[in-house]
Amino acid sequence: MSPATIATVNPATGETVRTFAAHGEAEIEQRLQLAASAFPKWRRVPVAERARLVGRLADLLDAEKERLGAMMTLEMGKPIKAAVEEAAKCATACRWYAENSERLLQPRVVLQGDDWGEVVHQPLGPVLAVMPWNFPFWQVVRFLAPALTVGNVGLLKHASNVPQCALAIEDLCTRAGYPEGVFQTLLVGSEAVSKLLDDPRVVAATLTGSEGAGRSVGAAAGKNLKKTVLELGGSDPFIVMPSADVDKAAKTAVIARTINNGQSCIAAKRFIVHEKIAEEFTRRFVDGMKALKVGDPADSATQLGPLASQRLADDLDEQVKKTVAKGGKLLLGGSKPDGRGAFYPATVIADPPKGSPGADEELFGPVAVIFRARDVDDAIRIANDSPFGLGAAAWTRDDAEAKRFGNELEAGTVFINGMVSSDPRFPFGGVKRSGYGRELAAEGLYEFTNTKTIRSGGGITLAE
Repeated sequence: MSPATIATVNPATGETVRTFAAHGEAEIEQRLQLAASAFPKWRRVPVAERARLVGRLADLLDAEKERLGAMMTLEMGKPIKAAVEEAAKCATACRWYAENSERLLQPRVVLQGDDWGEVVHQPLGPVLAVMPWNFPFWQVVRFLAPALTVGNVGLLKHASNVPQCALAIEDLCTRAGYPEGVFQTLLVGSEAVSKLLDDPRVVAATLTGSEGAGRSVGAAAGKNLKKTVLELGGSDPFIVMPSADVDKAAKTAVIARTINNGQSCIAAKRFIVHEKIAEEFTRRFVDGMKALKVGDPADSATQLGPLASQRLADDLDEQVKKTVAKGGKLLLGGSKPDGRGAFYPATVIADPPKGSPGADEELFGPVAVIFRARDVDDAIRIANDSPFGLGAAAWTRDDAEAKRFGNELEAGTVFINGMVSSDPRFPFGGVKRSGYGRELAAEGLYEFTNTKTIRSGGGITLAE
């Protein structure tokens, strides 16, 4: 873990804006020790006070959302309107935990009288959060808000292309009133993660990222018998049946595919359309994708900005070329533009064959693939024919079809007649190679806790 440089590179221009020295071994040791010493005191702080502080964090996020949004746009290219909305969503999540944690963390009395027992949720200690660049505040806050409110302390290893966002989150926590050591940022590269997981002071880890990153963190934590929550990739299906409002479905599909410039694990990626309406939906969808305004993400009128790096644009271009070479029908886009910036055009490919990236891999950018389905059984088969299982959407006005989609689609979240999104009121996570564990809601509050049973007999009652 030797010192290195971590940089902010504007993906719209390729310009290196600012550089930071990575934390060296002495700095990392100091922060680990600070986290370890902060935990015993923090866990004894009453839940009501911990909830008050996460509420204060919500106030700061709301008050400074314009500044924080501009920071996200600069570092990873998110359109400014969406970036400001992300900061506001973080405030909403913090406020939900401020309002609900005290109730959710009340001991659950199971037995009373002489045979007394209750179940409590107690914090574990310092938790390492390995977070991605695509939602640089939201991904962190949906870990931070429940984990800190339940009494854990956090160590953030953020993606190396968003160092200003990483440092800003630590600063927000400090100004919200969290004690020293309760939440800290580590400016380190990915090579430092396994050594951090070997350290006995780190008791658990959460990661949002690629399947490869999940395997690496899961293996390193497993070797040390430490709990993990993994939210990995997705190739979400978006099913449209004949009874659906096709115009509304097509308009929503454009947003669902290009949210965050197409760089979202829960963006709709595979559009599975009943053959009776396939031509109509495809025409409307392609027209909508073609009409998107591409440009500077700092311009509030921009709907599609750059990918987060030139490497990501190159990788996506390669996936598209391979899919078309194997027989996918290119309906729109498909060619990386010349000029500065990591831009990639809105692209639509029909009928990608099995064995092609369009059918089998996650496409992390504004590239959509369209499949035709014969009936509801065929639509479910195509949707589930994926190694991923994060989110899914189905459009139908048939109650029986809606019930089948809700029950049979293999995903952590299923939306009927809507776009998949995360919400602090509902648990979020995936199945299959999209990971395990849950964030948000009560489930997210309990993930990094010791669910402890306390029993007493002989007339002694331990309850307060």
